[in-house]
Amino acid sequence: MNNPPDPYNFLPEVPAFEVTSDDVAEGEMLAMPQVSGIFGAGGEDISPHLRWDGAPEETLSYAVTCFDPDAPTGSGFWHWVVYDIPADINELTTGAGSQDGSTLPAGAKQLKNDAGLFGYLGSAPPAGHGPHRYMFVVHALNVASLPITEEVSPAICGFNMFGITIARGIVTPVYEQN
Repeated sequence: MNNPPDPYNFLPEVPAFEVTSDDVAEGEMLAMPQVSGIFGAGGEDISPHLRWDGAPEETLSYAVTCFDPDAPTGSGFWHWVVYDIPADINELTTGAGSQDGSTLPAGAKQLKNDAGLFGYLGSAPPAGHGPHRYMFVVHALNVASLPITEEVSPAICGFNMFGITIARGIVTPVYEQN
């Protein structure tokens, strides 16, 4: 299977900054806590710890997304979207993406993922489909709050970030089911 291109290559180029995690790593297989139980893959749907450093000083807020560009949908699959993360925050704890959002930083909000659920949905690629990339992206924005509500789709969130994203950090683990 040929992997679709990196979807962020189609957006305006912005500076990069570092994203690290105690739970996931670039090119490494996701652990079972970050795999889906809701979708029957035997995991726990627990969002990974994420830490970022080096965003521009003019950052006014962050958004964090998890996207699978390899999902067999024609449009990928959004696993998680958090937005309006205050600029003085540079870390989300393991499990911050719970459905109730109770451990998100004050002011941060979640959208429904492509399964129609709030919070983080772990990976669950079709068995035998090969490895899927899970792009955990921290977007540094030049606005304090996105002009959206929690009822919009992840694609609308991405559309609203177009032109106001001033830097981006990405870590991309993988997962596959045989």
